Amino acid sequence: MFDFVELVVLLPSWYIWLIAFGFGVVIGSFLNVFIYRLHTGKSLGGSSHCLSCATPLKWFELLPLLSYLALRGRCRTCGCHIPVRYFIVELVTGLLFVVGVGAAHSFFSLFTIWFVMAVLVVITVYDINHFIIPDGLTVAVLGGASLLLAERVLHGYPLEALWVDIAAAVAGAAFLFFLWFISKGQWLGFGDVKLAFPLGLLVGSSFVFSFIVLSFWVGALLSLLIMGWQLLPKRGQPRLSTSRQQLTMKSAVPFAPFLVAGCLLVYFTHFNVLSLFSF
Repeated sequence: MFDFVELVVLLPSWYIWLIAFGFGVVIGSFLNVFIYRLHTGKSLGGSSHCLSCATPLKWFELLPLLSYLALRGRCRTCGCHIPVRYFIVELVTGLLFVVGVGAAHSFFSLFTIWFVMAVLVVITVYDINHFIIPDGLTVAVLGGASLLLAERVLHGYPLEALWVDIAAAVAGAAFLFFLWFISKGQWLGFGDVKLAFPLGLLVGSSFVFSFIVLSFWVGALLSLLIMGWQLLPKRGQPRLSTSRQQLTMKSAVPFAPFLVAGCLLVYFTHFNVLSLFSF
């Protein structure tokens, strides 16, 4: 039986990436169902159907990515638009599973990383849709991050460094708690504060500061891009808004997607914000 390192060496990299991507998009397809049925009382075992006409979907309409492209984003029966979110979730999950291979050093860490990535995708989409982060999902991320830390300790990671990682994660969450407290929950939600702790454990003490800073930078950049897009004149509709609700500087936006983006950027690239200011 090959261990993870031997498998990576023996198999061509493109083959491993293809397997990871294929597995990721399949998991992403399941995540779409999970997100839609989470906290609705609906069973995950029910058959998939069109959300408009309720027609049960055939097997060839459930192929990740391919079915959406083949159907051009519409229901085969009623022609209703299928939310592009389904395609994006499958694609992003597949890509995250690919980059997750590079961050793993054993089968255990690989599947743990994939589990954490999948939960973070659910958190991102759920927060965008509902402006809330279910505690169970935060606990799942905490469990995954703890398992990754435990494996590192078993492979010789110093306990002193572990306590520093925990303290840094607490400090990152404490900073967000301070912002939540002084703004009375207007700048971010308490769920974001709770999520910051396991994300801090995931990136480690050396990158908690970068993770927090990048979260705010990503949030500011995306918000400015969206507001700029809304101001662009549309052909034939120079005065019509591009959405039902325009995004402004006073608009409430979900912060978990930015926390997740900042965490993943740091986790996979080891980017240190302080390096930008070193001379």
